[in-house]
Parts: sequence; structure tokens; C-alpha cells
Amino acid sequence: MATKLNKVPVVIVGVGWGGGIIAAELAKAGIKVVGLERGEDRSTADFQQVHDEYRYAIRLDLMQDASKETVTARNSLKEKALPMRQWGSFLPGEGVGGAGVHWNGQTWRFLPYDFEIKTMTDEKYGPDKLGPDYTLQDWGITYDEMEPYFYKYEQTAGISGEEMPLGPPRSEPYPTPPMISTPILDRFKEAATNLDLHPFMMPSANLSETYENPDGQTINACQYCGYCERFGCEYGAKTSPNVTVIPTAQNTGNFELRTDANVLEILHDDGGTATGVRYVDVKSGEEFEQPADVVVLTSYVMNNTRLLLQSKLGRPYNPETGEGVIGKNYCYQILGGATGYFEDEKFNTFMGAGALGATVDDFNGDNFDHSDLDFIHGGSLSITQTGRRPIANNPVPSGTPSWGSEFKQTSLQYFNRSLSVGAQGASIPHKNNYMDLDPEYTDSYGNPLLRLTYDFTDQDRALYEYLSKRGAEILKEMGANTVEERTISDHWDVVPYQTTHNTGGVIMGGDPETSAVNNYLQMWDVDNVFVVGASAFVHNGGYNPTGTVGALAYRAAEGIQQFIENGGQLVKAEKKNQSVV
Repeated sequence: MATKLNKVPVVIVGVGWGGGIIAAELAKAGIKVVGLERGEDRSTADFQQVHDEYRYAIRLDLMQDASKETVTARNSLKEKALPMRQWGSFLPGEGVGGAGVHWNGQTWRFLPYDFEIKTMTDEKYGPDKLGPDYTLQDWGITYDEMEPYFYKYEQTAGISGEEMPLGPPRSEPYPTPPMISTPILDRFKEAATNLDLHPFMMPSANLSETYENPDGQTINACQYCGYCERFGCEYGAKTSPNVTVIPTAQNTGNFELRTDANVLEILHDDGGTATGVRYVDVKSGEEFEQPADVVVLTSYVMNNTRLLLQSKLGRPYNPETGEGVIGKNYCYQILGGATGYFEDEKFNTFMGAGALGATVDDFNGDNFDHSDLDFIHGGSLSITQTGRRPIANNPVPSGTPSWGSEFKQTSLQYFNRSLSVGAQGASIPHKNNYMDLDPEYTDSYGNPLLRLTYDFTDQDRALYEYLSKRGAEILKEMGANTVEERTISDHWDVVPYQTTHNTGGVIMGGDPETSAVNNYLQMWDVDNVFVVGASAFVHNGGYNPTGTVGALAYRAAEGIQQFIENGGQLVKAEKKNQSVV
């Protein structure tokens, strides 16, 4: 039997960027908050021996333990889903700081087009551009409404960047200057300019200089060591929740962090009001009930969705009827691009940082005309110098054997003689791409695993091919002797790593019939539950999602404070038929 604890005003489930921001803002306002994190505590001091590619990049030491909890996956409704026995396609983080510990630091704002994508697409191209199977809709908020929250997050994180020629409008410049450019990035920018494109330095949470944020937290300058993605930063130079919002919350005395606390259920009464959560101490196995006035889900996309389904909160999405919202609009990302091989030049690819890169936005959003194209949206095209490590980086031209002496010789030849231009392409929701509970497989506590049903669509394939060709054009202009475009597989595959930019499942909007949360991320069906994270994204854009997650978290924190003061729904529902393109 679970031990019932004393009631608190707010309980947070998951202490990464979303949970840290909510905790800091509420705690600064004098509100008592308990944060439950199922992983262990982490700080900069824990990463002093972090330059271990095998431990962190191969064995995935900072990620969720797939032997205890994983997801099942399939490509279509007709298939049986099978468990991912080890992480491959994406890497859910675990522990204090969440994915904000092991991220690269690329920090973007989604475009104005993203937030009103259905309205803008319909007005320019007509309502039949894609067809009825794509469940596209507006987000229930505009970019102009989001802009102050974007800047607040960038101030907290100290983001280093420069003006983006085709990017969204800004009220203020980035808090710190862009990172130092390199010969590789300069070459990309020169080639892009020659092609009449508009290159710029990528906005980065690997800071170009030491910075003190408005809360008084110091973030150090990047050392360009090349150990960002899948690693924590021992210098405290890659902005993370652990060096910003979490210590800010703790310094108030109003925030209690409990680690090794795995939440199994959101408790609620028959009237639809959440009363708290039930969690288990993962080390002792003891169960606890934590009563609360407000429950805030701030865990990973899939965990937010799963916990709502498991707790029977909200209406599960049914792909056969199109009804329901929890699990709807799962989106991934379309990662086209190309690789160039240089026979007579060497590059210092072993050096770098997670968000050291240059980008063009000419093919992102609706920055180009789609009238004669069979897709919408687009993606950012970038070259990054993240620090090429020896185990997992073996670029070789197609036709090279995957093992043996020829592979080794060719791998050594091109380790520092190859460069890639990669695309982050938008992912547009489809009625058959969704999440629900698996009917057969369970986790170590006996609860159903989340089942992911996902496959590439015609939209994805067309966008992938288009962006790969654009990447190849830049590499040819850069002088590569051989250029190979990436090709999309017949079906999405769980095995090779692609990206951890999963979105959707608890989407936001203005209509409760087609969305789960309003634009403060407050559930339509349960007033005192807020669901924060990329689970709110209606589709996935052409950028990394973290900047938009951070902005939405700041807006949600504002909404939670309003709810605590006044109660009730914070947004008036709008009934709109905006569910298909």
C-alpha cells in the first residue's frame, strides 16, 4: 500500500528543461513545488571523466534503461509492434536535467509559418495541397504571442548567435555573440553565398563567452572539446537545466527535488480533477502518493503521452475514426542531406562543439514557393563541426565493404577528408502515425509499454529528396570531388540512430475536439493538469525543438500561476474545422 504524503501546491513529473523552468518560475513566485525525477541526480562535477565515447556515445550511459522500460514499434496498423530492446533511432534521456544534459545545444525558434501552418498553407496553396490523410492544424497561438517567451528562454540560456537573414523577427539580439567560425564553416558560407543563399552562424547553447543570466547563474565559455552530443559538459559551458533553472529553483527554498522517483499514475477523482500522483522509489520499491493542487507533466514526449493514457486522462486517439487526441500527431524529422569526399584536402573534423555550425534557411518553412512541389514546409540545411570521434564516425563512399581491410583503409582515408551538409526537415502529421498503449508488452512494473506506430509518408519522401539535392549543390560548390546524396529507406527503421526530436501526442490548439491542451499547455479535459514539452507540438518543424520547448515552458509557468490564483480554464475554446489540409 502506498504511503500518502503531505499535500503540496504543485508536483512536477520529470526535471529537465521543462520541469526546471516550471520549478524556477513558480518557486521564485513563492509557490512550493515538488519535482519528481525517476533518474539520478547529476551536476557538472559528475562529468569530470566524460570524454569516454564508448561509455556515453556507444553504451548510452545517460539514457533511459531500455531493459526496464522501452517502447514497442511498428510501421503500420496491420503489423504487430515489437519492443526496442536497445535504443537506436532515438535516445530518451534520464536523470536530473534530462535530455538537456546530453543535447548538442542547437537552439532555434520555430517560424511564424509553423504556428499558423494550416491557415497559411490553405491561403497560399489551397486546402487540397496534401490531402485529407494529413492531420495538419494550427497551434492555437501565433509567433508574435510566443516571441517574448522565446527571448526569455534565450536570456536564461545565454544563447550565442547572430541575425538570421530569413529567420523569424526578434525584439532583441541574442544575449551573446556567435561562436568562433572555422575554415570548414567559412567554406560552407562562401559556397552558399555563391549560390545566392543566405548563410549565418547557428544559434548555440555552447556559449561563445562566459555569461551571467538574469537569475544570477553563470554559464562558462565553450572549450570546443568536441564532446557535447550524448555527453554532459564538465566545464558548465553547454547550457543545461543543471547549471541554470534547477539551481535557481533550489536557491529559493521553495523547490524540493526527489530523485529515483518513478511516477506510475496521475491520481484523479470522478469529477475529472487531478488529486496528485503515485510514484515508486526505484531503489527501495516503496510506493508513495503525492497529493497536489496542480500536476505538471514535464517528461519526455513518449512518457508524457504514456502517463496520460495509463492514468485514463484525456481521450485516446483512434486512427480508424480520427476521434480522440491523446497520442495523436506523432511526428519525427526528415534528415536529408549529402556527403562530400575531398581527395586532396584534410579538415580538422576531430575538433568542434555540439552547436558549432553554419546554416541556410532558404529552403525552410515557406521561405520558397511550393506551388509546383508535392510537399509543404522544408528544413534548415547546415554544416556542423561537432567533433568527429573515432568509434562511431567512419564515413566511406558507397560501395565500400562494411568491414575488413578495405573498409579500414578507406575509413582512415576519409575520416578527415569528408564533410556533410545535413537537413532537419519538417515532419507533417499523418492520421496513421500515432502513439497508444501496447496490448501485450509491459514494463518492469507490469504497466503497458507505449506503442509507436510510424512510417515515412509521400510528403516525407518528396521533402527528403528535395533537401538532399540542395545539400549536394552546396557541397559541389565547396569543391568536393565526389558528392553522394542521402536516400530515404523504404520504411522507418528503429535500428540506426536518426534523431531524438520526437514530437506530438499531447498537442496544443484552440479546439478541444482536435487538441489536448490549450496554448498555456493546460489540459482541456482536466483544468489542473498541465503537459509541457515537445508533446505539445502539432507538427515538427525544420529545426531542433528545444528552443520552442523552452519558450512554451515559460508560457506554461505563467499560466500555472494564473490558474493557482483564479482557477478554471485559461483559454476560451474555439470550434474550428481545422483538422485536415
